Amino acid sequence: MNGAECLLRTLVANGVDLCLANPGTSEMQFVSALDRVPGMRGVLCLYEGVCSGAADGYARMSNRAAATLLHLGPGLANGLSNFHNARKARSPIVSIIGEHATQHLRYDAPLSADTAAFARTISSAVQVLESAGQMGAAAAQVVRAAYGPPGQVSSLLIPADFSWSEAGSPGPVLARPTPPVPETARIEEARRLLAAGSRTAIFLSDRAMLEPGIAAAGRIASATGAKLFVNRFGARWSTGAGRFAACRIPYFPEMAEPMLRDCGHMILVEAEPPVSFFAYPNRSSLLAPESCHYFTLATIGEDGTAALEALADGLPPAPVLDFNPPAPPDRGELTPDSIGRAIAAYLPEGAIVSDEMVSASGDIVPHLIHSHPWEHLAVTGGAIGQGLPVALGAALSSPGRKVVALEADGSAMYSLQALWTMARESLDVVTVILANRRYQILDVEMKRTGAAVLGRQAESMIDISNPPLEWVPLARALGVPARQATTAEEFSRLFQRAVAEPGPCLIEALLPSGRPSPR
Repeated sequence: MNGAECLLRTLVANGVDLCLANPGTSEMQFVSALDRVPGMRGVLCLYEGVCSGAADGYARMSNRAAATLLHLGPGLANGLSNFHNARKARSPIVSIIGEHATQHLRYDAPLSADTAAFARTISSAVQVLESAGQMGAAAAQVVRAAYGPPGQVSSLLIPADFSWSEAGSPGPVLARPTPPVPETARIEEARRLLAAGSRTAIFLSDRAMLEPGIAAAGRIASATGAKLFVNRFGARWSTGAGRFAACRIPYFPEMAEPMLRDCGHMILVEAEPPVSFFAYPNRSSLLAPESCHYFTLATIGEDGTAALEALADGLPPAPVLDFNPPAPPDRGELTPDSIGRAIAAYLPEGAIVSDEMVSASGDIVPHLIHSHPWEHLAVTGGAIGQGLPVALGAALSSPGRKVVALEADGSAMYSLQALWTMARESLDVVTVILANRRYQILDVEMKRTGAAVLGRQAESMIDISNPPLEWVPLARALGVPARQATTAEEFSRLFQRAVAEPGPCLIEALLPSGRPSPR
């Protein structure tokens, strides 16, 4: 069989059965081989950043790697920002990148680039295929490398002539590595710190933020009086009714620092010490006080949940959040607060929420805490344009579960092509666009960094209302049914209907700040 078919058969045998693709000429052999390899699902995305973001969302919800298929260096470059987010999420992804045929590389053709250098910026493992005969072994190895631990983007660069050349049999099925469990001595040291009562906090990130980790950490916190915090930028957080009320560290240091002020010891579980998103004048980058001592119960890449369960052994169950969402608004102005109350009231059990609201998140997410149990997917690496692709990938991984993308209008423009794939694949995603027609977070950050005066040119750099973004026709042009809400009552009614019906849809929530001033 040729190299392309060998690659696909090896991926499928190793459990990779989804390929998110934006291919070009050098990848046509792989596209053709999709019809000859049972078990591999190809999903077309109209932009490479949608491929990389969707692979991230798929991995977060399934803990399985998907493949991305991209075209040479420039195609990979288009996907780098969401690969960056995936790297911060520790998501296993198999990144397949086509390259010019070996005999063509010497001529520096227009699409020639140092593709391996691009890949190294976001990949923990990069392999350049050196012969068609290596295809099977290399494909198996790239899958194994993606699982780390921790999970990572693992890249394989394939010259076009190796895809059409004879490659022999598929590669072996390699065992998927599992995270090691921390040694008993660390668990006992954590137990000693908790017993000492020295203002101890527990800080969770990565897979320790999923339901089993939250449950075990909640038992520990409830029994010892320790405070339980989760990483605001963690890849996936299990929250909602029936789960322990862990505290999500706020974005701004003025809010986070008082919350951590009394912390004498911090037990880190698959986490590094919490830090501010940016540096600000006259502020420390670390959010906990300088006197805080850090103890690592489980490193990134270790099994923090197993360590927490060992630490919680014998402790009684912890109190959990009640199902007590706020009443949905039936009148009034459309604001982030009223949007949050409506979503909390109607969010289905087991919903998956992809959150890229940026400035509105702090007003909306707290309302959702007493909703039915749900999964929160945050922006892990800060690169804009993640929300819609991550929702797309989550929907591909979790048929039967409602996915809700809560998305700022400015951020959504980075990857609005994801809507087309949602429509093409008939995915069950409700997209809510919070339309203030402004880069609101930049308005806030400009003042916080000391640049308090907004002149005419500065104002124009954060205003996206001229011309206004019209999300209803944009979504419809991409195949997604869409409606606009301008009041709290309208939004509540549209969201209730959206979560009750299958398939993709979009609601543009036009906030007062995004509406033209009356003349």
